[in-house]
Amino acid sequence: MDMNNRNRGKNTGDDELFGKEKQLDKLKSAVQDMHYLLSRNYPERPASELVGNHYRLKTRQIQAVRGAAASQSQIAGRASKEFQYQDLKDKVIHLDGFNVLILLESLLSGAYIFEGTDGCFRDLSGVHGTYKRVMQTQTSIELVAEFFRKSGAKELVWIFDKPVSNSGRIKQMVLDYAVEHHLDWNGILEFNPDKFLAEHADVAVSSDAWILDHCKNWFNLIGYLIVEEKLPVNLIKMF
Repeated sequence: MDMNNRNRGKNTGDDELFGKEKQLDKLKSAVQDMHYLLSRNYPERPASELVGNHYRLKTRQIQAVRGAAASQSQIAGRASKEFQYQDLKDKVIHLDGFNVLILLESLLSGAYIFEGTDGCFRDLSGVHGTYKRVMQTQTSIELVAEFFRKSGAKELVWIFDKPVSNSGRIKQMVLDYAVEHHLDWNGILEFNPDKFLAEHADVAVSSDAWILDHCKNWFNLIGYLIVEEKLPVNLIKMF
C-alpha cells in the first residue's frame, strides 16, 4: 500500500460546486426540500432525483444533499441514541473502520466536509472495492488513538469490510499500531459490517445513515475530534 503522495482532497470542480455562496444557498434549500419529502415517506432516491432536477444540481451536489438530509423521525431517532463523551467510560466501542478512516483522511486533506441535519459529518469519498492508504492515514489513526486514551473506554474494535481489497492490510496496520502504543484494540473483517455493527455494537462509531438508524447507540467521533483537537476543516453546514 505505497502512498505515492496520494490524498483525499477536493475533486477538480468542487470549489465551483461547493465554494460559492449562490451554490450553498441552493444546496441548503435542496436539503430542506429533501427533509420535507423524506418526512412524508418519499423514498430517498426518487426524492433526491426530484430535488436534484428542480435545483439543477450536479451529481456530486446531489450526493452531498442525499448524505445531509434525513426525515424528522430519523433525526429524532438518531438523537435519542446518541452517546455523549462522558458516556463512553468503560464501554466497548465498535468503529466502522473505512467510514471513519476515509472521512478523517478527507478532512485532513482539505476536502469539503458536510454537516447534515442529524449533526453527523460526511464526505464524498468512497472505497469502490479497494482501499488505498494515503498520506493522512497515519494521522487519522493517531487521532482515533488520542480519543480512545482520553475517553476511558474499555476496548475499541475496528470493523472492516472483508470484500474490500487491502482490508486485511489496513486492519493489521491498525493492530500493529495498537501493540506498539499499548492500546486495547481489536480488529474484525466482516462481509456485512453494517449489519454486524447494528446487531452487535453497544456503541457504534459511524456516520453511515443505515447504521445510525439501526444501531443500539452511537457516538459522533468526527464532531468530537473537530472540537477537541481543533482540526482545521473545510466545513459546509447543510441546513
